[in-house]
Amino acid sequence: MTTVDAPIGTATAGRLPTRWLILGVLCLAQVTVVLDNTVLTVAVPVLTTELAATTADIQWMINAYALVQSGLLLTAGSAADRYGRRRLLLAGLVLFGLGSLVAGLAQSSSQLIAARAGMGVGGALLVTTTLAVAMQIFDAAERPRVIGIWAAASALGFAAGPPIGGIILAYLPWEAIFLVNVPIVLVCLVAAAMLVPESRRPVGGRLDLAGVLLSTAGLTAIVYAIISGPDQGWSSPRVLGAAGGGLLLLGAFVAWERRVPDPMLDMHFFRDRRFVGAVSGVVLITFGATGALFLLTQHLQFVRGYPAWEAGLRMMPFALSIVLLNLGGVAARIIRRLGVPWAIAVGMALLSGGLTLITHAGTDSYAVLLAGLLVMGGGCALANPAIVEAVMSAIPVEKAGAGAGVDGTMAEVGGSLGIAVLGAILNARFAALLPAAVAGAGSFPAALAGVRTETDRGLVSDAFRSALETGQTVGAIAVLAGGCLAALLLRRAERAG
Repeated sequence: MTTVDAPIGTATAGRLPTRWLILGVLCLAQVTVVLDNTVLTVAVPVLTTELAATTADIQWMINAYALVQSGLLLTAGSAADRYGRRRLLLAGLVLFGLGSLVAGLAQSSSQLIAARAGMGVGGALLVTTTLAVAMQIFDAAERPRVIGIWAAASALGFAAGPPIGGIILAYLPWEAIFLVNVPIVLVCLVAAAMLVPESRRPVGGRLDLAGVLLSTAGLTAIVYAIISGPDQGWSSPRVLGAAGGGLLLLGAFVAWERRVPDPMLDMHFFRDRRFVGAVSGVVLITFGATGALFLLTQHLQFVRGYPAWEAGLRMMPFALSIVLLNLGGVAARIIRRLGVPWAIAVGMALLSGGLTLITHAGTDSYAVLLAGLLVMGGGCALANPAIVEAVMSAIPVEKAGAGAGVDGTMAEVGGSLGIAVLGAILNARFAALLPAAVAGAGSFPAALAGVRTETDRGLVSDAFRSALETGQTVGAIAVLAGGCLAALLLRRAERAG
């Protein structure tokens, strides 16, 4: 297939007739990759039993995928621009499919952890190349709607993980959670090989190997510290060492990228106020939104008593509203009318309002939960594509892979921070409210297991409900503040530009 040196979907080249079919393939791959971030949560009990997995094993089974993926996003995006976006899209599908196959055949915890890490490598390539390819095959007029559809696929994958995992486990062994990826990957692989045209930067240059090593090691260390902080303690030597080492490595990465002739990440991007505002917005928004949604799943499982898969199923209206608003082009039209900064502010205000409604309604009625989820979904349908559009529009289209890598990396860091910080607020408040009989219990299930009377059981439940209310309120405030600050930064950048 011919390699092109410019965006394919341009006025001069003509719009690619198969571009919407290609987008469908890209979105299917994106849904599958994001879904694997959450699908494993419902399999914890069966994995603990059948693989004799310890708590640490389970944590690594879940975190190995996200840790490797987040560490490689910058590298994956840069490599896609340099060596060909179609080529690395296909490589990502192969690696993700092989990792899924090995995970499904795993006979021990260590084998499953290694397979999940391999899936993370493929996931990093897919997250960046799906967006980068979409930026190449659609022209400027269609890109806002395309970004919305791509972002909706991510939201659907995030929300669909637990219910899909629960349905699979109801009828099939746990291995099927991973093996179901294989036929999906094969379909995407054949379709992408047949339909997706190749594209890469006009000037390739050598691989920035030092940049690859410094960025991967630095980002992995930072994300590891964020993930490990809540369990090991933020002041533990391991967490502080990982965070400090990661910051030093990223500092060395920045210094190296400023002096190398053909950098992996062009530091001149950070002189553009639009880019700085957009990147800051990604961190701020994902911090509040991901942390708030994490607490909401805790609310549904531990306060309302739903199993993980059912909690995920009841949250599906949130994702479906995002999908419908973006597939129908409604969100893109509103974003175009409001402008990106205002769309982000309005979207995050809706997300914050929906979460506040669910938190403070004073009733466990599903009708109230549904109303809150739909409001939250409407907000994300506006804010998510708007902030991705802000990042991608601040970067030349020939460096779309690098832009996708930056967007994905900042989203991972922001989301991990949101879960860690809001989770820490939840835990601190819960610990402060626990009755003396179970003081020091590290979790809600552990506290319930330690009670001896119905009175103490009620006090533990009330403590957790109150702690969740505090955490969700802080999350709603963080969502609103992050959205307003991101909008302000972008608005100032527009005026300055």
